[in-house]
Amino acid sequence: MTRKSILLAAILALVPASATLARDLPPRELYEAMLEGNKEGGWVSFANHGDKQYLYFSALQTLHCRLSEIRYSINSSDLDKTFAVVPCNPQNPFALPPDSTPDDIVVIMPLGTADTVAVQVVWEDGEESDIVVYKPCDNVGDQTCVDFAD
Repeated sequence: MTRKSILLAAILALVPASATLARDLPPRELYEAMLEGNKEGGWVSFANHGDKQYLYFSALQTLHCRLSEIRYSINSSDLDKTFAVVPCNPQNPFALPPDSTPDDIVVIMPLGTADTVAVQVVWEDGEESDIVVYKPCDNVGDQTCVDFAD
């Protein structure tokens, strides 16, 4: 088994069968495990397309039902920006709403704008995650990628 498949199995084991049947949200511990599991792979990711740099918040939006806020900053750790958390549908808590648009997952900037992005999430009870700083990967062309900043 790969590390990712072991993590996925552990996460799924945390979801009680009654959670989806009763239309309750899965426990916060599941969301915390998902956040931690995505830390190395990137809570955000970058891509370059033409003369634009894209910053994707897709991984964090899957946690939207237990988040109150996504904070971030570009080229600093000030966390001076927020990315809107999409509304929660308890019947499908990990999916974006059906009326979602690209604006719900991406910030588009001029090419080369972001050398680093600092990110923090705030849980529904106000507890804050660690601040993690990411940078775009080198030499990946227009592929989506992220790396830890030094």
